[in-house]
Amino acid sequence: MKKALVYLFVFVGLQIGVSTVIMLIMKLIGEPGPLSATPLIISMAASSVIAGAVFLLARWGKVSGEYVRSRPWGVLFWCVLAAIGMVIPSVWFQEQLPDLPNLLNEQFAMIMKNRYGYFVVGLLVPLVEELVFRGAILRALLAGMKKHWYAIAISALLFALVHGNPAQMPHAFIVGLLLGWMYYRTGSIVPGVAFHWINNTIAYILYNIMPDPDIPLIVIFDGNTRAMLSSVLFSLCILLPAIYQLNLRMKRIDNGESDLR
Repeated sequence: MKKALVYLFVFVGLQIGVSTVIMLIMKLIGEPGPLSATPLIISMAASSVIAGAVFLLARWGKVSGEYVRSRPWGVLFWCVLAAIGMVIPSVWFQEQLPDLPNLLNEQFAMIMKNRYGYFVVGLLVPLVEELVFRGAILRALLAGMKKHWYAIAISALLFALVHGNPAQMPHAFIVGLLLGWMYYRTGSIVPGVAFHWINNTIAYILYNIMPDPDIPLIVIFDGNTRAMLSSVLFSLCILLPAIYQLNLRMKRIDNGESDLR
């Protein structure tokens, strides 16, 4: 647990420190203020790259092509389908919860509406967050706990909290559980990166094609509750078989000591 907390504090510290430095530099050179897309995207990209580099150089996460060389194409295919199938059920579930404050809505909107935002949200973030939260933090928790689901749940909770936005936390926690399970079963972050990439890519696309990203499902379906619930059921018919197939197909190819395999 101690190692996991060290990794967490280092990651959060890097995010805050690098973002602060970037914002100061941007201000000094006369770029737009902090509530504009350019500084936000540059700071997110820089903090992600630096965090990834630190975790790799410190050997908290080891890089290897062993898992990819095992040709886990079936696992990756079902990871993609699971990510697609989770979208509507997750939105529906979150709408059943009490309204949570969306503290980062303005900043998030600026990043998602910017074409360069996808480079960070869709590509960098999935890789770095999987390296940190599954490849380092969860790996440390699994090594120190007898019950693997305790370790997975704790890592998912930390993953949700680090998002720093209550409105995103329920979805992040559920996704964190699934990603943690994938890592536990395979000893690799590759399936998690695939799922995380599709999840973030779908969010980016929907954010740019929907007139209002926060529009309730019932409004999307013109007030037709039956159609809305049918869409949830249809999505579950994608998600649940995908999870079943992953359960059948996922396996370790080594002793689980490395994380990008």
